[in-house]
Amino acid sequence: MNETLGNHLFDLKDDTSIDSKLSKLLSLVRKHLNMEVAFISQFIENERVFKFVDNQTSNTAVQVGNADIMCETYCQKIADNKLSSVIKDTHTHPITKVMPVTERLNIGSYIGVPITLSCGGVYGTFCCYKSGLDDSLNDRDLSFLRLISEIATELIEKKIYSDMLHHDAKSAIQNVIETNNITTYFQPIFNLITNKLSGYEALSRFFIEPYKTPDIWFKEASELCLGESLEMLAIKNTLSCMHKFNDAPYIAINTSPQHILTGALAKTLQHADCSRIILEVTEHSPILDYQAMRDALKPLRDRGVKLAIDDVGAGFSSFQHILELEADIIKLDISLTQNINKDRRKFLLAKALCGFAKAINCSIVAEGIETQEEITALRKLGVDNAQGYFIGRPAAIDDALIYQTHILLY
Repeated sequence: MNETLGNHLFDLKDDTSIDSKLSKLLSLVRKHLNMEVAFISQFIENERVFKFVDNQTSNTAVQVGNADIMCETYCQKIADNKLSSVIKDTHTHPITKVMPVTERLNIGSYIGVPITLSCGGVYGTFCCYKSGLDDSLNDRDLSFLRLISEIATELIEKKIYSDMLHHDAKSAIQNVIETNNITTYFQPIFNLITNKLSGYEALSRFFIEPYKTPDIWFKEASELCLGESLEMLAIKNTLSCMHKFNDAPYIAINTSPQHILTGALAKTLQHADCSRIILEVTEHSPILDYQAMRDALKPLRDRGVKLAIDDVGAGFSSFQHILELEADIIKLDISLTQNINKDRRKFLLAKALCGFAKAINCSIVAEGIETQEEITALRKLGVDNAQGYFIGRPAAIDDALIYQTHILLY
């Protein structure tokens, strides 16, 4: 029954936070029971702490984060079955009338139930009250509160699990940063006209159990406010390898727009040979202020940094990136290049992009190349450069160096 009601209260596709859903539940219960205050408390050590509050009074004692000694609260007594869940008049009840919290919180009538987790432990309580007595409170109201409390309990358990995962993820990311446990791989990019190496794309790898792909590491770091530290560390590791390559190849570095805007990237590149660096900005990275981005990029571009727009063909925003940021390089996404030799629509779109690139003086890099036939099709289009498993897989620095002496013969 609680699942049906939960589905009614929350759209199954609703992706709002658990905190928002719990706040919605509080508001629903408070209004339904005609109360002034609704709250969810948590028992932490010897205190009852307000975790979620819907307070329609001016009493500031009931707000998120405030706490009371547990043994002096209704919540503890209800959890211990020493106090009934429904109290119509707290000022005549033999227990509540002498409790200081009754006056301090201005509780006149009260209804509350314990929140018991699936493991059997008591998390806290789900409670409502108002300043006046309420003779209308009954068992039906209590049944309603218990039902809503079951939904709240499910959400709280999800939140506990999510918080635990976030804590574990944060600890893992902090450990990576502290120990510099990032391995930099380099994937070769070959020129289809000269048949020689053009450069490398630097890619971060995390050989840590349980395994997570690099995009997840960077996504979680960003969500946990560690994105800048992790990304700048990855870039520093790339820069530390540049002296091992000869002067010919460029190094493409993936970066997030926000770290360009904050100046973190400029600081990281302050001693680097920028003439050999290409910044790759993905089409999936939102840019809200292109003028601010152009201003932040200008000092780097004045030092020789070039700009590539990644994942072109995967969505619309990449075209805006190209135009607004005056890109030097367009990277065709694998969704466009895969089987381009067989799909006429892909071939024609790539042809249009190549013509557009030439018109605005951009070079083209085709990503995700896995067959000889794809390379042949790209040559017909006049694509400048290509990368992919067929040409060369990402490799650690010592293995990547061998590509410097290779000539593309396809």
